[in-house]
Amino acid sequence: MNTAGPADVPARMGLELAPFRGLRYDPDRVGSLSAVTSPPYDVVVRPDGLHHLESADPHNIVRLILPQATTASVRNEQAAGTLDRWLSEGVLTTDTEPGLYVYEQQGDGLLQRGVIGALRLSEPSDGVVLPHEDVMPHVVADRAALMRATTANLEPLLLTYRGDGAATGTTAVIERTAERPPLLRTTTEDGFRHRLWAVTDPADLAEIRTDLAHRQALIADGHHRWATYLRLRAEHTSPSPWDFGLVLLVDTARHPLRVRAIHRLLHRLPVADALAALAGDFRVRPVDGPLPEALAALSGAKAAGNAFLLAGDGRFHLVDRPSPELLARTVPADRPEAWRTLDATVLHATLLDHVWRIPDVPEHIAYIHDTAATVAKAEQDGGTAVLMHPVHEEVVRDLASQGVTMPRKSTSFGPKPASGLVLRALTH
Repeated sequence: MNTAGPADVPARMGLELAPFRGLRYDPDRVGSLSAVTSPPYDVVVRPDGLHHLESADPHNIVRLILPQATTASVRNEQAAGTLDRWLSEGVLTTDTEPGLYVYEQQGDGLLQRGVIGALRLSEPSDGVVLPHEDVMPHVVADRAALMRATTANLEPLLLTYRGDGAATGTTAVIERTAERPPLLRTTTEDGFRHRLWAVTDPADLAEIRTDLAHRQALIADGHHRWATYLRLRAEHTSPSPWDFGLVLLVDTARHPLRVRAIHRLLHRLPVADALAALAGDFRVRPVDGPLPEALAALSGAKAAGNAFLLAGDGRFHLVDRPSPELLARTVPADRPEAWRTLDATVLHATLLDHVWRIPDVPEHIAYIHDTAATVAKAEQDGGTAVLMHPVHEEVVRDLASQGVTMPRKSTSFGPKPASGLVLRALTH
């Protein structure tokens, strides 16, 4: 996606970010705000990460976004009951006045600010909100069932747009707002500091509305939840609260996001079998550890083409230089070259589908953001960790602007918003 300005997206087709009455934890009713927050649902590494969050505080948001029970219907009923109970007990309270929320994350040498609100939904064909990854229907169905049960948007998606550095508009309102005392502040376990402000002044809201009416956004994180929003909107007669979905919008011209890889854990494929199947079609070399040095070797190999790092047997194996003939036979030719040469494309179309013949289902493949956790889990289970190199943001935007989606879980943009700082109920 190129920089979006008034000439790129007609005003009637731009972003519409609506104020809402946020649901927020009452700090007097919980141990601490940091103890009730969580990473987004798909970043939590189960089961250890889940158990850790559940034990941090009995009111941790993970009990809503990842309820635990034997069946999906019971899980969703449990989440709905938990939300109702927390509302009746005053653990979660509704802000008295509708507003947008300025959100700041700071840590690890990075400062990111954006605005949280209820964004009017649009189809990809409208060219207003651009997805860049495919989704899996069963995940969308799971998230939709949870949202139906709770009638709430429990965590914001992360969307980006390109501002133009003007002295007025959304970014200007955000910077002015950040000079005031915040509604809340907390520091999470990862060392990131979080602050939140409400924007309720009509002039500020109008300034944001006018600015965003000319903007185009890229989904950075939350493709399955965006697809869920669209599915649920189709189930309700418009106008309704389901015409909007909770998002965090970040101007990446001012606050560039970090792009990291999402790694694959192949549960049932031992490393020895994975390597044997590659003979003759890829170059395979052992590389020295520890993990940071092995990742540096992956980065160096990536400069010359597709490259992957395999682990799980106590060693690291660099896989690169795929056979051009193999790629020609296995990678679809009806997409742009930038898509055909993606590591994720080659991994899925060539390695998973053709060489290893592994179905993309949870019993066989897990998607893990944390590199060390992927390796540790592979070594523990006797599987194979496939470590990836991140995709440059410019490639993501360019493909999205062409309407071309990448294989799912191709990228991890961050920092991601913490879940639990502000929720949106659709019944208020």
